[in-house]
Parts: sequence; structure tokens; C-alpha cells
Amino acid sequence: MHKIPVTVITGFLGAGKTTLVRHLLQNNQGRRIAILVNEFGEVGIDGELLRGCQICDEDENPQDNIVELTNGCLCCTVQEEFFPTMQQLLERREQIDCMLIETSGLALPKPLVQAFRWPEIRNGATVDGVVTVVDCQALAAGTLVGDLAALEAQRQADPNLEHETPIEELFEDQLACADLVLLTKTDLVDDATLTQIQNFLKQELRPGVKVVPCHHGEISPEILLGFNAAVEDNLDSRPSHHDQEEDHDHDEEINSVQVIFDQAVDPKAFLTKLKELVATEEIYRIKGFVDVANKPMRMVLQGVGDRFDSYYDRLWNASELRQTKLVVIGRSLDLDLISAKLRN
Repeated sequence: MHKIPVTVITGFLGAGKTTLVRHLLQNNQGRRIAILVNEFGEVGIDGELLRGCQICDEDENPQDNIVELTNGCLCCTVQEEFFPTMQQLLERREQIDCMLIETSGLALPKPLVQAFRWPEIRNGATVDGVVTVVDCQALAAGTLVGDLAALEAQRQADPNLEHETPIEELFEDQLACADLVLLTKTDLVDDATLTQIQNFLKQELRPGVKVVPCHHGEISPEILLGFNAAVEDNLDSRPSHHDQEEDHDHDEEINSVQVIFDQAVDPKAFLTKLKELVATEEIYRIKGFVDVANKPMRMVLQGVGDRFDSYYDRLWNASELRQTKLVVIGRSLDLDLISAKLRN
């Protein structure tokens, strides 16, 4: 029996991983693709969006093709959830052409790849490649690594620099593990900034790893799939900040809170509240569904920093409860405080 080729999609919060996976599903060129979504937070926002792609056959249950882990990073839940999930998928491997794993924006990719060394998994699956998605505009704004020129000057002056923040280390680990980097939101920066960012990324990547601009996740499956890298057998060339540790430590102050309330909202007023909230709290990512007053359709909301995007994806079902459900990810977030600010 063949090994299932697995493509790991990693990247920072809001970089566009789900958009990329959605586009690949809608342009799968006949491939039977199993999806494993790793959601940070208790509301399965990304998984529900993926299930709405309508790519499964009419006689198939989409739930059978999309597997969702809901309690944090894959590197932390690898034995509790990932292992039995992979066992279930491997039992169906004759029905699967390839698999995508979309990691949490806070997950380290390397511990996930290491799990494919386990005999129970490596006999049936191999990591075909790791694709890291990078938000060009956020990087240009210094959201992840600060000012690029200043950072480079600092690194050249002090090669033994050890005081990177955990998020910076995470970003570097995601780049170090990559077989391909997709640069999203390039249309939001000027040509000079784009060139600067591409040059910076190339310096951070292993020789031969390409940086490819990607608009709204629209990229050919032929580019994303078929690396044949067998990454689990080639980890020594992909250094991590946590290689010398038995277990990695997350920044314990990073957390997610789930906000749910029943009253319908005015979208403009609600967006104003969200921007005010982001201005006063250290929030990295907001995503969820919004019940808009006097609107029969459900609104999907996604925010990174003070940038918010929204669209209406479908009609509310008669059998479902109309609620606003948001996952807010950031540092030292207080659920009661955030709920109060959004309700007032």
C-alpha cells in the first residue's frame, strides 16, 4: 500500500493558511484530499469554513474528510489527538491521494514532522513538504520581527543575540522548516518594500527554498504538492530553537478566549468596538461568525492587528441558533473584560 503524502501548511496568525487550503480544495484537479485542521481556540472557525467549500461528493459526509483538533498546538497534542486521528486516516489510505495539515499559527512545525518517524505512522504516511505562509504586509509593518533593516544591523553586530521574543523564534522555526514560502498580501506593499522582504526571507531560508508571491491563496496545486521531500528523514538540516530541549515551552502568556453572545449587532458599530479593543489589548488575531441585525446571512469576520475583513458566507439555517461567536488570540487576555467591551 502506498504512503500518503502529507503537506504541512504552517505560518503565523492571519497569514492566509485557511484561504490557501480553501482554494486548493476548490481546485483539487480530481485529487482526494484529507484535511486535518489544527484550531487554536474552542470554536472551530477554520474547520467550519473548510466544510463550507462544497467539495465533497453528495454521498460523502464532509465530516469524514476534514479532521479538526481543537485543544491547542499539534506539537502539544501529538499523542492525545494527533496519533489516533492519523491512525483513523491511515485505515482509509486507499481512499486518500494526499493529506493537508493546517497547523495553528502558534504551533511549531518540527515536532509535528518528528511524529512521522513513529513506526505506526511512517509506514503509512510521509511528509511530502512543509509550506510556510508569510503575511507580507505584517512583516513590512514589523508586526513579527520589527524593523527589518534595524533587525539585520542588530544581528550583524551581535551574532550571539539571545533575547528574541518567543514569537520571533516561532517565525524563524517556521522558515527553517520550510520547503516553500508563500508570500501573501504582496499587493498591499510597494515594490521596494516587497523586494526588501523577499531578500530578507531568502537570507533566512535554506539554499534552494523559493519565495513565491501568492494572491488570495490562488496558486496551482502542482506548486504546493509533490515535493517528495520525506521531511521526517531530513530534519537535521532544519534547525529549531528547541532542538536541545526535551519539550518546548510556549509563551505561557499567549492565550485564546471564546466570546459568544446572542444579541444581533450593527456591523459598523461592532467593527469600531473591535478596533478600540485591539488598540487597548495585545490581540494578535480575531476570527469568527457574527449575527448581523436584520440580515438573513451569517457574516464571517477575520482580523489581524487592526485590519479586519468580512464577508457573508451563507444563510442562517432555520435549525441553528443565531449567535456571534469569536475566538480572540493574544497575550494575557481577560475574557470578562473583552466580553464587556464588545457588549457595551
